Amino acid sequence: MPEQIQSLIANLRGFGVRRLALMGGIAALVMAVIGVASIYLNRPAYETLYVGLDRNDVNQIGLVLGEAGIGFDVGADGTSVLVPAGTTAQARMLLAEKGLPTSANAGYELFDNVGSLGLTSFMQQITRVRALEGEIARTIQSIAGVKAARVHIVMSERANFRRDEQQPSASVVIRYAGDDAEKSAQSIRHLVAAAVPGLSADKVTVLDSNGNLLAAGDDPSNTSAARTLGVEQTVEAQIGDNIRRALTPYLGPDNFRASVKADVNTDTRQTEETIFDPESRVERSVQSVRTNEASNQKQASTPTSVEQNLPETQTTTTEGPQSSSQNDRKEEITNYEINSKKIATVSNGYSVTKMSIAVVVNQDRLKTILGKDATPEQIAKRVADIQKMVASATGFDEKRGDIIDVSAVEFIDGLDGEPIDQPGVLAQIGTHAGTLINAGAFIVVVFLVAFFGLRPMAAALSPSAKPAAIAGPSFDDVQRSLPTPDAPVAAIASDTPVGALPDARPATPLDDLRQKIRPAPQERLARMVDLNEERTAQILRKWAAAPEAAG
Repeated sequence: MPEQIQSLIANLRGFGVRRLALMGGIAALVMAVIGVASIYLNRPAYETLYVGLDRNDVNQIGLVLGEAGIGFDVGADGTSVLVPAGTTAQARMLLAEKGLPTSANAGYELFDNVGSLGLTSFMQQITRVRALEGEIARTIQSIAGVKAARVHIVMSERANFRRDEQQPSASVVIRYAGDDAEKSAQSIRHLVAAAVPGLSADKVTVLDSNGNLLAAGDDPSNTSAARTLGVEQTVEAQIGDNIRRALTPYLGPDNFRASVKADVNTDTRQTEETIFDPESRVERSVQSVRTNEASNQKQASTPTSVEQNLPETQTTTTEGPQSSSQNDRKEEITNYEINSKKIATVSNGYSVTKMSIAVVVNQDRLKTILGKDATPEQIAKRVADIQKMVASATGFDEKRGDIIDVSAVEFIDGLDGEPIDQPGVLAQIGTHAGTLINAGAFIVVVFLVAFFGLRPMAAALSPSAKPAAIAGPSFDDVQRSLPTPDAPVAAIASDTPVGALPDARPATPLDDLRQKIRPAPQERLARMVDLNEERTAQILRKWAAAPEAAG
């Protein structure tokens, strides 16, 4: 057996059974404390199982998870349940078998509990509305940032004696966690309007849990100002993208910046136009009329005489003038269909009325391309070429009043890339606050256990450690504290000559100085008595017994 092991075993035997049992208990206690602290502080992370639950649902879910042996925790608000990471799917399957959670946002499963006997049309309609509200609320809760939702729908009612039909409406209350609640509210309005028959988006009102109105009335995104602004931003982004695609292969993505301002006209225009083409004609109808007229006219005349006044007298007539006529008429009417074109144009698009473009180019990049000895004239010529390239890529029109400006400037170092919003120090500390607290607590526990447990145990295991019966200075300390041989020690202690002391040595100037500075032996002995009277008496007895043993 190696000597080191033998010496270790011998040292352990020298401590005794009691001290070994005490040290073993301290070691076991230290290991237990460290183990419990490590398990508690490094327990698995929890993830959300359900949110927006009722108190009854939280209690039932806790009972089911406890019976299944799945750890869980309840959120600070009392409406959310958390389970260890990785057990979410198992917990949800288990709760689904039990029919949990039975929250107020029940959907079409309401019809599972509706009987067919004694169910009136009013009850059927109410159940349908409740089911629709629950399904819509579930869908809204699946949107990122929405923690809980409640939907109220008022359906239109048909009546025989009602002239105007009532339009459906809806109201939604959400609990939102984020800064963009207004944008989500607009999306929720269109979602609810599309899910309810006959419901328009302007009839949907959205509020948050604090009572703030997020969206109501007409959709502000459909106004002419919002539409114009959106079209301008789209046009400017498209033109800026065209500039980047044109200049990136030549200058690189970090050696130029482009800014575009476009004035857009989004007025709705309707144009109706009718065009006639006289050169293109088609016979639609032909009407021909032909008339032949022939007439003979003969006149007989009775001569005027006395015989006409005589009764029963027949007068003879004589032939008068005769005439005859013949007339032929032919009429032809042709109707032509003239070619015509009718154009009706309705324009809901936009037109760019004016455009301003500003491009700045990194002058160092141009010098790199042209060479270090590039003259200002060469740089100006290259800038002019870049301006032509930008004008071609953006559809520049001078007649329209467009303005374009390209300049070569020196870029500031460190601003080549796009600015990226980095989280601040406080945000990062807040994100990792839980981990930092756990780590700090674990370090403090380990330090306390090591300081108050391992340090005394190591001192007890040290071979030089011996139990002291009475606290106080040792015999050697007292001898060293006594004066030098030149001092009258015999008057205090005994008749032992000074030269018999083991520390006797010839006097030196340093000893003289030390003798002058040190207090008198009587004062030091008085101090020892004040500190520990019993211990001082024992030391004096041993000191007095030393000469007797020597004699």
